[in-house]
Amino acid sequence: MTEAKKLFVKTYGCQMNVYDSERMAEALGAKGYVTTETVEDADLVLLNTCHIREKASEKLYSDLGRLRALKAARPGLKIGVAGCVAQAEGEEILRRAPVVDLVVGPQAYHRLPAMVEAGGRIVDTEFPVEDKFSHLPERRALRGPTAFLTVQEGCDKFCAFCVVPYTRGAEVSRPVARLLDEARKLVAQGVREITLLGQNVNAYHGEGPGGTWGLARLVRELAGIAGLDRIRYTTSHPNDMDDDLIAAHGEVPQLMPYLHLPVQSGSDRILKAMNRKHTAEQYLRLVERIRAARPDILLSSDFIVGFPGETDADFQATLDLIRAVGFGAAFSFKYSARPGTPAAEKAPLPAEVADARLQELQALITAQQQATQAAMVGREVTVLYEKPGRLPGQMVGKSDHLHAVHVPDPDGRIGEIVRVRVAASAPNSLAGALISRAG
Repeated sequence: MTEAKKLFVKTYGCQMNVYDSERMAEALGAKGYVTTETVEDADLVLLNTCHIREKASEKLYSDLGRLRALKAARPGLKIGVAGCVAQAEGEEILRRAPVVDLVVGPQAYHRLPAMVEAGGRIVDTEFPVEDKFSHLPERRALRGPTAFLTVQEGCDKFCAFCVVPYTRGAEVSRPVARLLDEARKLVAQGVREITLLGQNVNAYHGEGPGGTWGLARLVRELAGIAGLDRIRYTTSHPNDMDDDLIAAHGEVPQLMPYLHLPVQSGSDRILKAMNRKHTAEQYLRLVERIRAARPDILLSSDFIVGFPGETDADFQATLDLIRAVGFGAAFSFKYSARPGTPAAEKAPLPAEVADARLQELQALITAQQQATQAAMVGREVTVLYEKPGRLPGQMVGKSDHLHAVHVPDPDGRIGEIVRVRVAASAPNSLAGALISRAG
């Protein structure tokens, strides 16, 4: 019997990349590969890259440098680079890193098995006409009760700082029937919570019965699947939060009371320079409408500080917006230029200014997060157990507001939903006591 080939995958960045890594592993699994957690055992190493975060390329080449010795010791080892850095740099990766055999963009990874079998050094960063998802094998049985489901890819917004339109392409939405079929199969495998993914997920416009469906209609249909107890979606653009989607937050019990809604800045001048096409006031009014539909919703956001041209007044406007909204969580970053984007042509702010602003903004966000979590103490929440905790007899899961919750429960089972009374708040999690087993 031929010994199975082993695949090691390292995933950088966003949830979309986590989903893509799973699908690439499944595609290669159909060709005899099994995954390994030990890179030294691998016959194929796949680095699935992200171009959103700072120094993405440098991190990739650093990892490739560490793989050089491994490949020298194992000449048959293949090394592939996938994802957005692969899309952005293409042939340049082969030039800079001779250890790399394969470079595949995020829209072409369904062709990865053929690339591996072909041998040689290959680059595939085309945006194919065919739907890559229709060429991938069915999802394998999953070990956990939660799963990602990509419903939309690409972005048409062209924010001045963002490479997504160039690395992921224009907005494309998957057909409703295929999404419902995939969701039902996930639930049949034990999944109880699905997070719908897209670079601009609330711009979803997939073809379904009767014409084009928006995200709200898709969510309502998914909510009808028996056994699918929780639905989430990320990441959204404020301009695509339509009335039906806002209403769904108040009308669909399975749609969890958590929304990630990036704003990036509170300064209208900077928002215009970023090409965000909304104002701070419009964002605040949108938040009011969302909270009117679902008063207990927890909001998170993204912020970029130190964008080219940002003044002290612009930064204070961002702090004012944060105070006005009261976020339960946020991701914040110091601006770093992405080659090929309009903002990259502008002079950056001094590093010490951006650093100081980031620290001040993060301190405010941390204070809001801690206050949000402290307000949960004494409340009852539902928790979906995802794994055992570090302590004996402890289970860990996510609340409906996406807080990690630790619960002493020796009889707890992964995939179980329980009622918990929150007893304490830690810096990044909650602790609670079991009240009852919800199912």
